[in-house]
Amino acid sequence: MAVKIKDVTDYLESIAPRSYQESYDNAGLITGNNSWTVTGILVTLDCIEAVVDEAIASNCNLIVAHHPIVFKGLKKLNGNGYVERTVIRAIKHDIAIYAIHTNLDNVYTGVNRKICEKIGLKNLKILVPKKDTLSKLVTFIPVENAEEVLAALHQAGAGQIGNYKNCSFRSEGTGTFMPNEAAAPHIGKANQQEYVKEVRVEVIFPAHLESKILQALRAAHPYEEVAYYLSSLLNDNQEVGSGMTGELETPAEPLTFLQGLKNSMDLHVIRHTKIKSGQIKKVAVCGGSGSFLLPHAIQSGADIFITADFKYHEFFDADGRITIADIGHYESEVFTKELLQDVLMKKFSTFAIIFSKTVTNPISYL
Repeated sequence: MAVKIKDVTDYLESIAPRSYQESYDNAGLITGNNSWTVTGILVTLDCIEAVVDEAIASNCNLIVAHHPIVFKGLKKLNGNGYVERTVIRAIKHDIAIYAIHTNLDNVYTGVNRKICEKIGLKNLKILVPKKDTLSKLVTFIPVENAEEVLAALHQAGAGQIGNYKNCSFRSEGTGTFMPNEAAAPHIGKANQQEYVKEVRVEVIFPAHLESKILQALRAAHPYEEVAYYLSSLLNDNQEVGSGMTGELETPAEPLTFLQGLKNSMDLHVIRHTKIKSGQIKKVAVCGGSGSFLLPHAIQSGADIFITADFKYHEFFDADGRITIADIGHYESEVFTKELLQDVLMKKFSTFAIIFSKTVTNPISYL
């Protein structure tokens, strides 16, 4: 069966939902049509003209990029600047461009975990978990149907908390109702008061799955009219957020660690603050521009913060409390290509998934 672009984008968004992207971002399908049949996928960090040419030469009509080629709205398409030229070339050759940016940054299995894996960290945790991404469902189920309905809710994505699945809270009570003449009740008769032993069930789920959860509830629940409550939660979502912390298996001397960092991340240079005294044990990371997370990295107790795009005066903010290691934006995220290729290859095998050979780093070093 032919794979459509929508099949690929839906799969990617099941891993990194677009609802997790930052407000300034532009993740999603930028050019192309979801109904197109995929001939091949080219995975890249950035989509520029040379990458589009590589896709054309490789017979790939879908480019999956980390960075969106379009951040702000385009008012004209006259070929002025690399953004317009790239978009025009993609459209002209029927190349779809899909970006999976801060939503991939923000999920536990995303960009920052890839960095941690390259460095060799364990005991990984989101540095700044997001709030307002979780909801709670409360519903009432006849005792004899409780397991079946709960299984459907769990299958739809409810009840996953960290490393635990199928989580719920249950309490038994009595439900009462009286069907009218127009009802078709699963239990009871018209105009007759009914008393049914029911289980009150509470489950937590990612807010973006609300429609899927309710669809599963209605499909599995025996009642004609299903009673339920939905509420938004302020809880931190430990699976979603900015940055990540981890620990080294064995504490390392700072210079030894920094040299290992250069090797593992294939770095030309590391810009860093004065090295904090003592060995490095706990490490904070953020792919791309992460200076906004410095206070959180310090508060976490990390010995070093690895990220990119620190400005001159921002290095002073370390103030001897942490070592800042700025490894470069491209360098911190380039291995995202490996992450995306691995994710896609696990799901799709009927067409080529190609690792882009184009180096898109706009910065060179002497």
